Amino acid sequence: MGLSVMVVDDDDPFRGLARRILVTCGFRTESEAASVAGAMLHASHHMPDLVLADMGLPDGDGLELSRRLTALSPAVRVVLVSADSDAASQDDARDAGALAFVPKSDLNCAVLHVLLDTA
Repeated sequence: MGLSVMVVDDDDPFRGLARRILVTCGFRTESEAASVAGAMLHASHHMPDLVLADMGLPDGDGLELSRRLTALSPAVRVVLVSADSDAASQDDARDAGALAFVPKSDLNCAVLHVLLDTA
C-alpha cells in the first residue's frame, strides 16, 4: 500500500481535490487538518509518511509547520503548496525541512512521484 499522507489546508474544497489526486497517485490519505495546530495534534498521535501543506494557514504558515514536523520526526516528508506560485522559493522550502514547494496548479502524480523518488 502507498505512503500515508496528511493534507493540511484551510480550504475544504482543496482538501477534497488533494485527497482525490493523492488516491489516484497511489497514496493513502489518513488524516487532514485546517491549521498548524490541527496538523501538529494529528502528527502527535500518528506521524504520516508525507504531509501536503498549504503555505497560508490561519495560525501560521507552511514553512513553520514544516520546521515543526521535521523537528518532531526527521523522517516525515513535507511538500508545501499554494495557489500563489510565488508564495515560497525552493530554497525557503528546503531550509524549512520540506522536499519542495509546488504551486497547487502543478500538483499531479508525476510531480509527487519525482519528488518522493528523489528524496
